[in-house]
Amino acid sequence: MKQYNVAIIGATGMVGQRFSLLLENHPWFRVAALAASPSSAGKKYRDAVAGRWAMTSPIPEKFADMVVLDAEKDIDKIAGMVDFVFCAVNMKKDEIKALEEKYAKAEVPVISNNSAHRFTPDVPMIIPEINPQHAEIIPAQRKRLGTKRGFIAVKSNCSLQSYVPALHPLMKYGVSKVAVSTYQAISGAGKTFERMPEILDNIIPYIGGEEEKSEREPLKIWGHIENGEIACTDSPKITAQCLRVPVSDGHTASVFVSFDKKPSKEEILQAWAEFSGEPQRLNLPSAPKQFLHYFEEDNRPQAKLDRMLENGMAVSVGRLREDIVFDYKFVCLSHNTLRGAAGGAVLMAELLAAKGYLG
Repeated sequence: MKQYNVAIIGATGMVGQRFSLLLENHPWFRVAALAASPSSAGKKYRDAVAGRWAMTSPIPEKFADMVVLDAEKDIDKIAGMVDFVFCAVNMKKDEIKALEEKYAKAEVPVISNNSAHRFTPDVPMIIPEINPQHAEIIPAQRKRLGTKRGFIAVKSNCSLQSYVPALHPLMKYGVSKVAVSTYQAISGAGKTFERMPEILDNIIPYIGGEEEKSEREPLKIWGHIENGEIACTDSPKITAQCLRVPVSDGHTASVFVSFDKKPSKEEILQAWAEFSGEPQRLNLPSAPKQFLHYFEEDNRPQAKLDRMLENGMAVSVGRLREDIVFDYKFVCLSHNTLRGAAGGAVLMAELLAAKGYLG
C-alpha cells in the first residue's frame, strides 16, 4: 500500500489528540503537519496542548516538537505537504463547512469528524462495515466542487455507532421501530473528570442536538445514491434519548426494536456472530477482526471492562431478550473516541485509500 502524508486539522482538541496517538505508528499514514486555531499556531505541539492533554498515553515524541500551523491561514501550505487531512475542529458549523470546502477545493481530500457536512446530499457519511458503497458518490461531489482530487467524507455521530452496527445485520428482518437511550461518556463532550466536576455523582439528561442526530443520521447511512445525491430512507422509525453519565470513555445504548418479520433469538445471535464488512474482507489495519461481540453474561457489556475490545474498534452487545412492548431489547457499547470518532475516521480513510479514492 502507498504511504500517505496526512495532516491533523484541530490537532489540539480531544479528538485531535486521539488522532495523534492512532497515527503515531500507522502503517499507511504519516503525519506531516498539525494545525489548529490561531491561539495554538506557531507553538510546538507539546506547548500547544500543555495543561490540556486529555489522553492516558503521553504526547507522541515524534510530534511533540512539530510547530502547529494555522488551520485557516495555512491551507495552501498544508495542501503542498499532504495527500489528505483529518479534520476535527471546534468551530461554528457554518465556519466548519466553509473550512472543509476550502481544503477540498485546494485538492485535499477531507476525512471529517465534524457534523457540519453530514447532511450535505453528496457528502458520504460512512461507517465502513455498513455503507462503504456510499463512497461512490465522491465523483458527483467532485463535479460540484470542480475538483480532481478534493472531496469531503464524514463519519457519523459517536452515539449511534454503538447501536446502529447491531441493528444493521437485522435489517433483513424488516426493522420497523427502534427506541434507544444512550448513556454517553464525558469524553464525548471533550471533557475529563477534572474539567467536568458537575458530572460527578450525577446524570445530565440532555445533550444538545444529540437526539436529533441519533434519530436522523441512521436514515442517511441506510439510504441509497440517486441522481448524484444520497437519498435517506424513511424507515425504521427511531426515537432516542441521550444522557450524559459519569463515565470517562464509552457510550452505552439501551435498544428496543420491532420487526416486520420477527426473527428468533437464535437467528439474531447468528446474524451478529456472522456479520463482517468490507474492512474485514480487506484486512484494513484498524479493522476489528470480529466487529460485533456478544456477551452471554447478564452484567455485560460494561464500559470499564469492554470499551477497549479490539483496540476500541469493536462493538459489544449483550442482554438480548424478548420485550412485552417491542419484539426484543438489548444493550450495546462502543468506545466513543475510538470507534465513534478518531478511530472510525482512520478506518474510513483506510477504506477510501484501499478503494483508490485518496490516490
